[in-house]
Amino acid sequence: MKSRFYAGVAALALVAGGAQAQSLIIAPGTDGFNWESFDAFAAAHDFAGQTLTITGPWTGADGQMVNNMLAYFATATGADVRYSGSDSFEQDIVIAVQANSAPNLAVFPQPGLAADMAARGALSPLGAETAEWMVENYAAGQSWVDLGTYAGADGASEMFGFFYKVDVKSLVWYSPEQFEEAGYDIPETLEELIALSEQIVADGGTPWCIGLGSGAATGWPATDWVEDMMLRLHAPEVYDAWVSNELAFNSPEVVEAIELYGKFVRSEGWAQGGPEASATTDFRDSPAGLFQIPPACYMHKQASFIPTFFPEGSAYGEDYDFFYFPSSAERDLGNPVLGAGTVFAITSDSPAARGLIEFFKTPIAHEVWMAQSGFLTPHTGVNLEVFSTDALRAMNEILLNATTFRFDASDLMPGEIGAGAFWTGMVDFTTQGDAQAAADAIQARWEAMR
Repeated sequence: MKSRFYAGVAALALVAGGAQAQSLIIAPGTDGFNWESFDAFAAAHDFAGQTLTITGPWTGADGQMVNNMLAYFATATGADVRYSGSDSFEQDIVIAVQANSAPNLAVFPQPGLAADMAARGALSPLGAETAEWMVENYAAGQSWVDLGTYAGADGASEMFGFFYKVDVKSLVWYSPEQFEEAGYDIPETLEELIALSEQIVADGGTPWCIGLGSGAATGWPATDWVEDMMLRLHAPEVYDAWVSNELAFNSPEVVEAIELYGKFVRSEGWAQGGPEASATTDFRDSPAGLFQIPPACYMHKQASFIPTFFPEGSAYGEDYDFFYFPSSAERDLGNPVLGAGTVFAITSDSPAARGLIEFFKTPIAHEVWMAQSGFLTPHTGVNLEVFSTDALRAMNEILLNATTFRFDASDLMPGEIGAGAFWTGMVDFTTQGDAQAAADAIQARWEAMR
């Protein structure tokens, strides 16, 4: 009943020009929310008469939801909060910084641009106390500190970014009914996942539906596979070295990860239609086989957004479910999670800007958006019962159980690699099967950029 109640909360929002002009979508005191954190924050912070400007990538429904959340900060502090969203945020923030007209805070969709801004001296460090708080209060906290730590204009590394609102990619989707009918259990290790795939083939079925097609971006789903494999085969420091090319793309560690992806897409009978079909099938169409009777495939690896492309009327928990893409028991690397997220950074310092970073440390700042839609958080102090759907709650539990979190590598690499050679190289490998040749070609492209 709670999930249905909270799902309706967002409908109470009043659209207005800024957060300060909105009614609160959840009345303070409503059961289940951490109002103690809200009251304590309000008692300690007064920014009346101050204007707080924020620029980010959220528009439309997401823009409304961030304003819904910011209204609580405005109510608690008296600040005049003004958020503006832009589909061309990445270009806009660079122009604003160059023109000395940056907002108080910017919301970066990926840490790479934030790191560039820090190197220019455009960001203000958040301090060791914030880093310590995150280690103690975020699941896999050191990972989040590392993702928000960049070299400043003086070359010294400090924490400049505070991650708030996260996405999870390490998910495998399946049909509970089809699994139950076939007698299959949810695998808890990578080794069990491989064994399950082999069992499905032995039983005459096809374990995986994979699609790499995405127009000019064809190939990106395979990069997610390889990134998850890197985290399951090697320590996170190896992943980081790979992202920066300190570890060459054609190193044995990377080739091993590509080959493990190949086991799933190229093994005889493992992928629906075989590797050629996987390379050309549109990623939006690829999970359709889960819903056929009998199933054309039993599992589909994709990020949290994929239900958007499931058949109309599909219900979570009945027609589909998901599980964590399991880690390797043999490698003993904990529970790594691959994903993405948005990072807040101060681009024009002010007391109110510092205050918003402090507000993000409170559970209520997360719970208000949790009760709306499309929000996950590694904050360990939130009440998971306020999530708007059971699916979001289950995804967040995966995030909270993570021992390591790493950002999508292709988004962190230079665009020519992460949004170019890596994509095309994985298509070539999928159809041709030579991991070393694909890795060599990508590394050659990287070296040609220098």
